[in-house]
Amino acid sequence: MNVTFFNTKQYDQQFFEQVNADDAHGHALRFLDVPLNAHTAVLAKGADAVCVFVNDRVDAEVLQHLAHAGVRLLALRCAGFNNVDLGAAASLSMPVVRVPAYSPYAVAEHALALILTLNRKTHRAYNRVREGNFALTGLMGFDLHGRTVGLIGLGTIGLVAARILKGFGCRVLGYDVKNNAEAGEIGVEFVDLDTLYAQADIISLHCPLTPQTHHLINEAAIAKMKPGMMLINTSRGAIIDTKAVIEGLKNERIKYLGLDVYEEEGDLFFEDCSDKVIQDDVFMRLLSFNNVLITGHQAFFTSDALHNIAQITLQNISDFEQGRALTNAVPAPAAAR
Repeated sequence: MNVTFFNTKQYDQQFFEQVNADDAHGHALRFLDVPLNAHTAVLAKGADAVCVFVNDRVDAEVLQHLAHAGVRLLALRCAGFNNVDLGAAASLSMPVVRVPAYSPYAVAEHALALILTLNRKTHRAYNRVREGNFALTGLMGFDLHGRTVGLIGLGTIGLVAARILKGFGCRVLGYDVKNNAEAGEIGVEFVDLDTLYAQADIISLHCPLTPQTHHLINEAAIAKMKPGMMLINTSRGAIIDTKAVIEGLKNERIKYLGLDVYEEEGDLFFEDCSDKVIQDDVFMRLLSFNNVLITGHQAFFTSDALHNIAQITLQNISDFEQGRALTNAVPAPAAAR
């Protein structure tokens, strides 16, 4: 099949071309560095399938353009699908496939890296030592062993995070809309959100972005949290109400904040903005806090994960081409069926 990739970097092309050759898929791959939106959708002309990433815009207008260009399949090279109008895709008879699990270890381990860095302040110590400053003032942390960590979302990534945290000797609380028996076997204590907010020293978000989880962490939720807690988000930016979190930082209800995602990241992340004036005042306010650590949506970014993403995405496309069942298809919303 002819596949056009939007929003790609050199590393995307490297892994997809390698897997396409090694696994003998035989697809014709075309890589574009521009994001997909209503203005760039015309570039998909001649493609049977289009492959997009987390910050591409795939609303009803874009999908109409894609269908008009002859696109028959939308392939997401990520797990989340909140940027796709699934109802519009269904009305156009355009299947949407995704990569539901590429490396839960990559994301869970990055969440732990944020926790440990914020706690032990190794990023600040690194800069001090390079300047010949070996003073320890301001670098005090706490033992992670014995602390209570609340995980919101107990899917594959949440379960890996739970195992790692139990290995550190943490008490792990968990909340999910589904009661996962495996989580109980690991030793996760199922609680409601209010209990998790009140008892957790650290809260880590591992749930998808849905209408129900949009701004789940808001002013009311933060008010219920343990004073001086740590908040970690490696899921989707809009699960957090950023302005409410800034207020939480100011009143010290939130003492540490680690973000790998940001609700308005589309114009920032995955790009080099070092020679520009960043116009996002809310983001710049976050950067002004010395107890905030932000990474640019890199939790997934390991060689293992990128290989798996390429492998599963290309297999999804091959399954469509050969008329096989699409095991990784995103179901259409009930109203569109």
